[in-house]
Amino acid sequence: MTSNSKKLDGAIGAPSTLMKCRRVKFCTDFEKSIVIKCFKSRGWEQVAVQEDWHIYWANTQNSRNIFSITNGLRLSDNQIINHFPTHAELVRKDLLVRNIKRYRKELEKEGNPLAAKIEVKEKGHTVIRYMYLDFIPTTFVLPSDYNRFVEEYQKYPQTTWILKPCGKSQGAGIFLINNLSKLKRWSRESKNYLQHHLTSKDSYVICRYIDNPLLIGGKKFDLRIYVLVTSFRPLKAYMFRNGFCRFCTMKYDKSVAELDNMYIHLTNVSVQKHGGDYNCYHGGKLGIQNLRLYLEGTRGRKVTDRLFENIEWLIVHSLKAVMNIMANDRHCFECYGYDIIIDNKLKPWLIEVNASPSMTGTTVNDRILKSKLIENLLSVVLPPDGIPNARWNKNPSTEALGEFQILIDEEAEKKNDEVRR
Repeated sequence: MTSNSKKLDGAIGAPSTLMKCRRVKFCTDFEKSIVIKCFKSRGWEQVAVQEDWHIYWANTQNSRNIFSITNGLRLSDNQIINHFPTHAELVRKDLLVRNIKRYRKELEKEGNPLAAKIEVKEKGHTVIRYMYLDFIPTTFVLPSDYNRFVEEYQKYPQTTWILKPCGKSQGAGIFLINNLSKLKRWSRESKNYLQHHLTSKDSYVICRYIDNPLLIGGKKFDLRIYVLVTSFRPLKAYMFRNGFCRFCTMKYDKSVAELDNMYIHLTNVSVQKHGGDYNCYHGGKLGIQNLRLYLEGTRGRKVTDRLFENIEWLIVHSLKAVMNIMANDRHCFECYGYDIIIDNKLKPWLIEVNASPSMTGTTVNDRILKSKLIENLLSVVLPPDGIPNARWNKNPSTEALGEFQILIDEEAEKKNDEVRR
């Protein structure tokens, strides 16, 4: 890209050129991706990153490089890319927690009723929780919050915690603990003393483990929900209706003896596919609409509707927590993969947000779903003529939304308020 910086400064995809050829050029950092198939099915031409392109489906690192001040690159009006420059504020585990905590405090200072708190009984203790914004498990960042974590642990010594590296994905480096000695032993063995020697890149989050998950067939699962953001200011976000559940291959068992069995505790397909009980035909996945039907049949329509409303609430407020600090570039859009766990009281918990959810198909149904996702995504982020244009107002028609539903559109809400006045 750096060798082509002059072209990026305004010549790529100039309107006059596009009007002559109407040929969209794309590049991507991913091989064997459904994205490539969908793009080519539109008659688009795949080019190298160093060439002129109009849409770039990039990995997160190359996306950050493009917007790096040291590169000095400037995208033209006819170029769009699939990441916002500072997407880490939402998808990096420690930053997500920090931003949600800051968001809560800001609302408290404003006296906003959304930040109301209540007293609840928890394992013999009276604790204060947020009434509406309690959607992430109690979480600490190590090493900086180590002392605070120990203090919390000592209040609830029988609690299980899950330790996750902040900069990794697909279940890498995750393990569960239920005593401090195991954490200290891991710290010594890794030769990284949590309190003193970890760098920011080596940081971990340690979260209270949701040990009462909703089970189906005795197995733990989580939800993968796709959320498309086309703007952070004003905030415009859409949720894909056809997400799915990811199941563990083994029945849930929270006993100490099974604490290290990741086939029981981690729902990541990248982990489960290596298990002997993994089914390659359905991939351990269940469509989210089928989950809704199951819950309506077992729990009732009313509580099921409330659950999905709470999930939407959770997503919207996680986005609001970062909207004011996110670099909002008009050349950008982003499709996030939200991972949510439902407990046995039908309360949803945000586990993490992925910046580059997998776009490879593990099963036939998976390929169909993700192909539809990409097609719908393009119809939302592109203007009606199908040509990338960063100056487009990003107001898709109802027909263009397809399987996406509007989560929040602050621009439309503002216009409606003005009309009512």
